[in-house]
Amino acid sequence: MDSQHRKKYWKENLKYLTILIFIWFVVSYGFGILFVDELNTIRMGGFKLGFWFAQQGSIYVFVLLIFVYVRLMNKLDKKYKLDE
Repeated sequence: MDSQHRKKYWKENLKYLTILIFIWFVVSYGFGILFVDELNTIRMGGFKLGFWFAQQGSIYVFVLLIFVYVRLMNKLDKKYKLDE
């Protein structure tokens, strides 16, 4: 793979990482801390939604984002013919 393709590959990879980290930040910090009062007006499974995001929701979203990242990287590897 030449340097041109490497740069495109890493640029796309960093774009995916930036988007996924932003989503994780919004869910963990935003939903768990900043918007907790608004979310606490909604109940989920008997618990206030803001509390749920602060305690468990952000962890679930983080694990989901790992699977999304793996899928995106597999597609990116195929696009640049780096898959095994």
